[in-house]
Amino acid sequence: MTVTTFSSREFDHDAGRARDAAAAGPVFITHDGQPAHVLLSIEAYRRITRQTGNLLDDLGLPLGVEDIEIDFHSSRDLPRPAEIV
Repeated sequence: MTVTTFSSREFDHDAGRARDAAAAGPVFITHDGQPAHVLLSIEAYRRITRQTGNLLDDLGLPLGVEDIEIDFHSSRDLPRPAEIV
């Protein structure tokens, strides 16, 4: 994904180039050097606004990540003071 930045002035003068850039990734439009707006393709907008109930899908993580299993074992050890040498 490519992120592109346009100043407000650049966007006003060349909205077509900003639109084309949005096909490759989000376009940040700045005002006084600060991000003010984001231009997205309709596909990107739909992807981030759908509510699947699946956090991995919502975050856009790669397919197959949901198949990774991690076991966290709880420790019954009591905390102990740090040893400062």
